Amino acid sequence: MHSDPAERDLPANDLAEELLNRSLGDGANVGLWPGMTIYRYVEPTVPKWDEIQSLSVCIVAQGRKAVTADGHHYVYDKYQYLVLRSNLHFQSQILDATPDKPFLAFVLQIDPAVVRKVSAEMVGRRGVADHPTASAEIRDQSVVSELDDELMSAVLRFMRSLTADSDRRVLAPLYLQELVYRILQRDRFSKLLLIAGQQDDGNSIAAALNYINAHLSEPLTVETLAAQVNLSSSAFSRRFRELTGKSPYQFVKETRLERARELLLERRLGVGDISTAVGYASQSHFTKEFRARFGTTPREYADAEGLSRDLRAAR
Repeated sequence: MHSDPAERDLPANDLAEELLNRSLGDGANVGLWPGMTIYRYVEPTVPKWDEIQSLSVCIVAQGRKAVTADGHHYVYDKYQYLVLRSNLHFQSQILDATPDKPFLAFVLQIDPAVVRKVSAEMVGRRGVADHPTASAEIRDQSVVSELDDELMSAVLRFMRSLTADSDRRVLAPLYLQELVYRILQRDRFSKLLLIAGQQDDGNSIAAALNYINAHLSEPLTVETLAAQVNLSSSAFSRRFRELTGKSPYQFVKETRLERARELLLERRLGVGDISTAVGYASQSHFTKEFRARFGTTPREYADAEGLSRDLRAAR
């Protein structure tokens, strides 16, 4: 169902008002619903790395956002929505935001079991494996699709059901299923099914990701990670790349550097201590790889971010 732009703006404006009323401040706002994060920004941001653990739907109500994931670049606004697979490292950037018209969006994690339940009802109780395209190989496991009137209405019903406790208990789960149903109705039906179906295969990889995050200061080889989830090194590497889009080595390196960036922003540790904390035996090697990823040395990055925060605080 399509309508003219002026009419399409009305539900988007309604959603923007809902998100504005439910966000307590700039940045990420959590706690309204399990797995939901509302984002509000009053100015554009630089590209930054982020991570999600579960299949997620990202909907913009106001402004525009860019996401780079799985080697693909997506730009979307209030007329589209983005689906991201689980266990994904991606880069995001807010493109349009002002104090008078802030960027407003939310990310909602979707339990793959809900996707499979709804899809089974839609296709006569055939599971994901029975879907005619379910055996197809999917490399691009993120996708932008059109946010039409019916899906927007389902989103608004879900959001508004979170106000009263009784509505949250009774109506919100139903509206969440409707939201999934509307997405599955669209042209990306098989894509969402396959992304959800592969979530089951990701249990061992999820365990490996948890191990990586908890042991960054230690040596992390493919053999070590494979042993943690009882897989051979070759089977683990193949499954890891299928589900994350990266080799274990590449993922570990990115995770270490991203954690180092976070520690630099905290300004509690020196560069040498941070290098050790994220698993680098050589500070010079750490500095070289940090510069390759972020375009500056760790010390220069920390100094620039500190100055930027001081300038913002002085406004």
